[in-house]
Amino acid sequence: MTVEESPTIKVEIYDQAYTVRSDGDPEYLRQLAEYVDQRMREISSGTLTVDSRKVAILAALYIADELHQLRKAHEQADEQLASRSVECAEMLDRVLKVPRSVSASTS
Repeated sequence: MTVEESPTIKVEIYDQAYTVRSDGDPEYLRQLAEYVDQRMREISSGTLTVDSRKVAILAALYIADELHQLRKAHEQADEQLASRSVECAEMLDRVLKVPRSVSASTS
């Protein structure tokens, strides 16, 4: 399916209607648009600017920060999991070696 053949989905962000071509889940795209809209409204309520472009850029920065913080947390969790997996494998190796040496010495 080409971009031209993709279905269109209408969304509204910050009082502007957009038609988006996507072969993805329409409900998911609507949820994304709603999220962006919420962030833009939060930012506009906390700033003096009424320029929608500036609000959009600030919202993009906010969302990019969220993304990078989540990636960092995910990487840290992956590192902890890898470290614990190595520890568990080493403990398992030690536990499995003990019975063999004990049984070998009793024979």
